[in-house]
Amino acid sequence: MAFYRADGAMEQRLARLVAELEAEGRPGLGSRLSLTWVRYPAPLRSWSEESWGCRLEEAGTGAHWLGGQPRYPASVVKLVYLVAAEAWIQRQWLGSTEELRRALADMVRDSSNDATGYVVDLLSGTTSGVELPPGPFAEWSWQRQVVNRWLVELGWPELEGWNACQKTWGEGPYGRERQSYGHSNEHRNRLTTEGTARLLQAVMAGVMVSPPASRRMRGLLARSLDQAQRAADPENQVDGFFGEGLPEGASLWSKAGWMSQARHDAAYMEAEGLAPTLVVAFSEGKRRAKDETLLPEICRRLMGG
Repeated sequence: MAFYRADGAMEQRLARLVAELEAEGRPGLGSRLSLTWVRYPAPLRSWSEESWGCRLEEAGTGAHWLGGQPRYPASVVKLVYLVAAEAWIQRQWLGSTEELRRALADMVRDSSNDATGYVVDLLSGTTSGVELPPGPFAEWSWQRQVVNRWLVELGWPELEGWNACQKTWGEGPYGRERQSYGHSNEHRNRLTTEGTARLLQAVMAGVMVSPPASRRMRGLLARSLDQAQRAADPENQVDGFFGEGLPEGASLWSKAGWMSQARHDAAYMEAEGLAPTLVVAFSEGKRRAKDETLLPEICRRLMGG
């Protein structure tokens, strides 16, 4: 079962939106962009089958544009590692230590690659280092795939084609980490906007792990829209992303991803007078990576109708 009810009018709106954005000076955008858009009758944080009278999969209406196409997620993969860490703690595979909590906070709030590397090491029981001969490298690779095996256990069709096993880098991987990418980077991380949207929906609704763990994750994903705080933090994951397109007084929970070839965002948003909305966008290419107006404009138009 899909995690939202498909809406034909929303599908048509997404197609028009992509066409409009292309006509405004972004030729070829349609093939370099994936979008998933879901709207809800009530805030996800208040969701329950009793209060809504339906299953979560039937609560939202939505549509996507190339939402099932796997793309390199940049730092959006950190959302996956955050949820995995809470799932590992719940299964007692990891201890909820002060250092792990510090790393999770830095990974999500500040998008720290160093913190992400530490979290991936804890999740997988692997470490970076020098290149490995074939036998030990095969064992290392199998262990590093543990998050992917957990994702398969979820049984979500939206996760088809996913790969979430690599650390994130400022300058790039070396040694066994570079080996893990493959000769042509064929083993880079890959996510879809559909699967990312389903994961974020589950986090916001509190159905992925325990209620306390869900509250912790939502706390880390919350973004301030205060202008002074944003000005003090140039890498605030709001400006140049969906949050910049929100009206004053709105609330935002998100994880952005940005590098030289990509600009992405995964966000759940609430604003007075508007339907609670979840949007995930992956945009690829050098021009899109530098386009600081694309994601805010998508947010403005989708939140408005």
